[in-house]
Formats: sequence, structure tokens, C-alpha cells
Amino acid sequence: MAFQQGLSGLNAASKSLDVISNNVANSGNVGFKSGTTLFNDVYAAALNGAASGVQVGIGTAVGAVAQQFSQGNITPTNNPLDIAINGNGFFRVSGQGTIAYTRNGQFDVDKDGFVTSASGYRLTGYPADASGNILPASPIELQINTSDLQPQPSATVEVGLNLDSRETAPATSPFSATDPTSYNASTSVTLYDSLGNSHILTTYFVKTATGGQWNLHTQLDGAAAVASSSNPITFNGAGALTANATHSLSLTIPASYGANSPQAVTLDFTGSTQFGSAFGVNRQSQDGYASGRLTGVTISSTGILQGRYSNGQSRDLGQVVLANFASPNGLLSLGNNLWGEAPDSGQPLVGAPGSSSLGLLSAGAVEESNVDLTAELVNMITQQRAYQANAQSIRTQDQILQTLVNLR
Repeated sequence: MAFQQGLSGLNAASKSLDVISNNVANSGNVGFKSGTTLFNDVYAAALNGAASGVQVGIGTAVGAVAQQFSQGNITPTNNPLDIAINGNGFFRVSGQGTIAYTRNGQFDVDKDGFVTSASGYRLTGYPADASGNILPASPIELQINTSDLQPQPSATVEVGLNLDSRETAPATSPFSATDPTSYNASTSVTLYDSLGNSHILTTYFVKTATGGQWNLHTQLDGAAAVASSSNPITFNGAGALTANATHSLSLTIPASYGANSPQAVTLDFTGSTQFGSAFGVNRQSQDGYASGRLTGVTISSTGILQGRYSNGQSRDLGQVVLANFASPNGLLSLGNNLWGEAPDSGQPLVGAPGSSSLGLLSAGAVEESNVDLTAELVNMITQQRAYQANAQSIRTQDQILQTLVNLR
């Protein structure tokens, strides 16, 4: 019986050495998860049973090779499309007609704009519509749209300013944009038409003889100014704006631009004041922008792929999804750092990073292998000694048999 026991021990130690060697070989492999050999003892089965106090095992057997899905170290890289998972979950990738799962987040963009791994599998996630809204439906292969961002015409201009209450009505009348003595203050803002062409809108403020009232005049690209004296901006004795905070403009875009004309724009002076201090603009914004080209992509901790454009705008292009399993050890190893769904793993639980039990993402970083080289080398020595001990038990049994054969 010792021959069988020793032989099983040799096979078990050999299998364990195979697993350790595989761990060491993949210690530099991004997203690799180390394996551990699990052993079972073996007892002979008897029909009539056996006394529990006299049973002797007949060796050992490999029960399973379990992978350890513990977190690996996260290391920064120079590639913004490298992604590391900090926590539970797997990237869901598509390729070769199948869905696979991986912890290797080394991705890049192929010639068609798809986010792909080194082995050609495409990263999947939730798509985004033309307005940048994420659509959390069935995951699809993520594709970065490199087309120009369409321009948005300006519709609202918000201006927060202070008009000097110490000013008096201008000495020159009527108002003329070319005569600084006919108005008290002015400011300009850049607007955009339907084709993304920029225009300069200048506003002029003329103090009236009535205290706290200011007439507004506007001018687009140096054309004739338009007066809004029928609804003067009005402030109370505390300097707060009380009437005509908004003004509706109908701007005529020159025909040479080819844009839609006229263009409706609302001027909003809410929050402006009239204090006894010099004129100044405290806040100025507008909601239009020119067309823009994609200049880069960033990925948030929740998996949002956001495109940055040359016009200073940004837009969501999609969202990376993660998948988790009730029993990750039940996954089928496919090679290339990929796992496949199997009956023992359960069905994938797909969701956005940070939701449920799924981890968060770290962009511009990768998850290193979780192999502990020091521990693996110690395990290698241990299994080597176990192999030698099992070989010695076979040698000992051989010597015993030889003694029996030599009896006279």
C-alpha cells in the first residue's frame, strides 16, 4: 500500500509545483490571479465497513486548483485608457463571438474607434445618446465617436455687474456707440450662431435723469446699436435690481455667415447691483459654443468615458460596466487573462462601477498580479521537500519487500 500512497504524494507534489511555477511565470502579468492547489485525503471503501480506529488512508489527491481573486497592487501608467478595478468585479469584453471577463485593464483604441484589449477583445458598456446622456440598457461594445462636436447657438447671456450710482446722465445726447460721452459704461461678450461662428455683443448702459434707472443699448459686431429704453433697468434705494432684469433680443446675423437669422437671445442681469462704487463686471456667461474636435478622453471612477473637445466643452461618450459572479472560482479559464461564464460560477451580475458590490475604477493605472513571489518560492521549497519525502517512502517500501524476498 505504501507504493500507492507514495505515488499519490508524488503526483500531488508535482501538480502543486506546476501551479507554483505557473504563478511565478505570470508574476508580471497585469490582472493575473494566483492559483492554489487544494488536496483531499483518500480512503479505501469497504462494503462491510471498517473500524474507525484502524483505517489507514491510501494517499492524497488533488481536489481543485483554486484561484485567489484578492486585490493586486494598483500602479499608475502613462496611458489614459489603462483602467484598474479597485474592488470586486471584472471587465466585460466581447470578441470572437463570445463574451468574456477579465481583470486586465490594458486598453487602447483600434482603427474603428473601439476600446480594445491587447488580445483584440472589445470593452463593453452603456452607450450615450447624441446629447451625452448615458443609456443604462444592454451593454454594447464601446466606440469612441471622433466626429466634431456640433455647435450650439447662444440663447441666454447672464451678466452680473455693478453700475455706479454716483453717475449722472451723459452730457451728450442722443446715444452713439462711437461717442463715449453718450453712455456711462459698456461691456462685451462673445456669442455663437447656429453654425458656431463667433460674434461680439456689446451692451451700453446710459444713466437716465430718474434715479436708479438705466437705459440699455446693444450692438452686434459693430452694427447699428439697438435701444431698449422702453424698459429701463431699475434699482431700488438699497441698490438691488427691481425691474427689467431680463431683456429679449432679436439679433440679425450677417447673411455672409450663412447661419440662422434672426437669433433670439435673452440678456439676464439678475444679481446686478447699483452701489456707490466703480462700474465692474462680476459674472458673465453664455450657453453657446463653436464646433470642436475631440482632443482626449478621460474615465471617471464610475466608468464614465468623457470626451474633451477643442472648444473647451466635454461630453459623455459611454460608461464602462463591470460584472461580478456569485462564485468567481467557478469561472472557466480561457487564457489571455480571460475567464468565461460556467455553470459553477452563476450568472453575471452586470452594473455600473460603484453600484451594488462592484468596485470603482482607477484610470491611467493597472492592477498588478497578486502573486507574492516570496511566498511562492517558500511554497516551492516545501513542495520540493514533500516530493523527496514521498520518494523516500517508496524507497523504504522497496527495501522492506527486498528483505522479504531475501528470507530463506
